[in-house]
Amino acid sequence: MQIQFILLLLAIVPVVLSKKFKDGEKPEWAKKDIRDYSEADLERLLDQWDEDEDPLAPDELPEHLRPQPKLDLSNLDSKNPEELLKVSKKGRTLMTFVSVTGNPTREEGEQITKLWQTSLWNNHIQAERYMVDDNRAIFLFKDGAQAWEAKDFLVEQERCKGVTIENKEYPGVHVKDEL
Repeated sequence: MQIQFILLLLAIVPVVLSKKFKDGEKPEWAKKDIRDYSEADLERLLDQWDEDEDPLAPDELPEHLRPQPKLDLSNLDSKNPEELLKVSKKGRTLMTFVSVTGNPTREEGEQITKLWQTSLWNNHIQAERYMVDDNRAIFLFKDGAQAWEAKDFLVEQERCKGVTIENKEYPGVHVKDEL
């Protein structure tokens, strides 16, 4: 008899604890039609959804939420600002602009920058390439420190007019002064 009572109690407890909210007990924002939710309501809903989630590992977080890597300034040469920039951009996405000399057609510009991108990939420098004009492309580096290594390669190329990193222009070595 006692065992039956305990089993009955164990069967009823989950039903009682899993009751639904009545309309009067719901928060005000939960009573609205989903089409009428504001941004704040949706944010609250997302917070509720994420309450019991395990936090993401730092490498899985979006880039803007990742913790900044610690900079060891003791090893850096304070007279070399490029080295400081290179270290500070490590692990961060960085865009560089690369210009092709002359007046190439769209296809010619794509062919030249594609060749440069392939050469960078062969040297284990991963860059995505996006053409923004017939003679200009954006090279996107997932690891910003690689941009300076790529810059050293790109400015040596015969058809490279210049590379721009962090608003600093690096002219190609084969470009004649246009004064």
